[in-house]
Order: sequence, then structure tokens, then C-alpha cells
Amino acid sequence: MTTPQVHVIHENPEWFPPFAAAFAQQGVPAREWLLTGGSIDLDQEPPEGVYWCRLSASAHTRDHAGSKDYGRAVLRWLESWGRTVIGGSGTLELEVSKVAQHAALRSAGVEVPRTVAVFGTEDLAERSRLFRAPFISKHNQGGKGLGVRRWDSHEEFAAWVGSTDFEPSPDGITLLQEHLWTRAPFITRAEYVDGELVYAVRVDTSAGAFELCPAEACAPDVDGVAAPPLFTLREDLTARHPLVAQHQEFLRRTGLRIAGIEFAETLDGRLVTYDVNTNTNYSPDVEATAPASGPGRIAAFLGGLLAAEHGVTQV
Repeated sequence: MTTPQVHVIHENPEWFPPFAAAFAQQGVPAREWLLTGGSIDLDQEPPEGVYWCRLSASAHTRDHAGSKDYGRAVLRWLESWGRTVIGGSGTLELEVSKVAQHAALRSAGVEVPRTVAVFGTEDLAERSRLFRAPFISKHNQGGKGLGVRRWDSHEEFAAWVGSTDFEPSPDGITLLQEHLWTRAPFITRAEYVDGELVYAVRVDTSAGAFELCPAEACAPDVDGVAAPPLFTLREDLTARHPLVAQHQEFLRRTGLRIAGIEFAETLDGRLVTYDVNTNTNYSPDVEATAPASGPGRIAAFLGGLLAAEHGVTQV
């Protein structure tokens, strides 16, 4: 029988190195399970250990569209055998559905943006008129900010919907959403591990971009020169902030143990949460200045579970 370890289920090797380094630094035995194909014997007991699922809503952009459904099958198999799974089947459903995120956040008392989900395109342009321009359209299954667009007129949106340039969500559900006017050109991403705030990140939105992936693999460069950092540590937002308690209630209700939650502070004084990342990545620029490490906290958390359940100590 193999020694119990942390099994990390994912589909993007480019995002794994910071976590591999954190596991190694803390002496937590871990292995990758790259879920882009393969097979499982449903009648065979899974290997011992703790499982952490990092499957992403953006997998389809890397030609891994099947990973979502592969993950559904694997996670149900693991859970049926009683394995501890961080980021299990319920978490995966939140990752791949902004409708599910919106409903869960609202149910937990967290303020969310006015949103309409449209199935297909038949009345998509007409439904957009429920919102005053500018407004936002986005994919229900997104990831990395892909598929998010701002529209300054209903006519422009209708022309796009009726054109060959229209880009549907992988699941055919388009979200229409109010545009959030922020009091300053940034949004905040609060990082949580095991229900506790690790740190908050100030994300510069002055360029108007929506593709705000914090991972080093996503960092843009011009002629080989890295662009100025979009992500900086937000030191004024601490665990005492009132929104943190609301986020923690949401995490408790949904069973999320690891997440990055994004919110905006609007001109009219609202604190509006609009996105949940259940397979959070961490900005190297922030990690270099933060009082605690996101990957480090995750390695310690999963290593602690492994020790508690299987008696596996750090190696």
C-alpha cells in the first residue's frame, strides 16, 4: 500500500509550480493528478490521502473542455469512498457556474450585482434593455475574466449578438449585469484558506480590462519586458473588515475551504461581491510583500489534514 499523501487534481501544469514549491518547503508529500484524460476503476478503492481539486472554469480555453465532466466523475467516486476532498463536487459546481455563485452569495447575505441569466440568444438583446447602459455581459462558465464585456449602448450589444463575432458561454448561458461604478479604479480580491483571510489584493482596473488572472503564467509583457504590476497588497483590509465576516458565512454555508473572492466598492457606498474563484492563484508581486503566503497556507492546511487523518508527518 502506498503512503498517504496530498493528491492535487488539476488540468493546468503552468499554475502548479508555486504550490509544488510550498509542499516541498513544508515537507508535505504531494502528487499531481493531471485530469485531461485517463480512467478510473469505479469498484476499486482510491489511494489513501487527502485530495485537493483545482479544476478551473477556464479549462476549455486550454483544450481541456472535458476536464469539468471528468472532474465530476472523479469527485463523486472519491466522495463515495469517504475520501477527504477539498474542493469537492459542490465546489466544482460553484467554480463552473456564476449563477450558482450569485445564488449562494445572496443567500448568505452578501450583496451581489443585479444580474439576469439568459438561456440561448433568442431574447438576449431584448433582455439587455432591463439594464441602463453601460452594462456588462459575461459567460456563466468563465474563468480569468474571459467573456466579460462592457457595452455602452443596447444597439451595439444587439448587433454583436446577431453577428458571427458573438462568443457564447460554454454552457450557453449569458449573464447580463449592472455596471459597477467604483469610487476608485480598482477592485479587491480577498484570499481565504480554511475560512480565514490570508490577505487582500488591490487589483488595478484603470485600463478597463476584465482579464485579471493573478498567476505568473498570465502576466503580460511587451517586447519581453514585464508590465507594471496590476496586483498589490491591500494592507488596510483586514479580518476586522465587515465584509470579511459576510464572506466567511458564505464560505461556511457552501463548504468552501479555499477561495479568492472579488468585490467592488462603488461610488454610492455599496460593497458588491461579484466573483468567486475556488481554484485561486496567487500573484508573485503580492506574495513577495505579503505577511503570509497563500500557497504556504494551503500547504500547511492540507498537510495538517493529512497528519490528522493518516498520521503522516512532514518529510
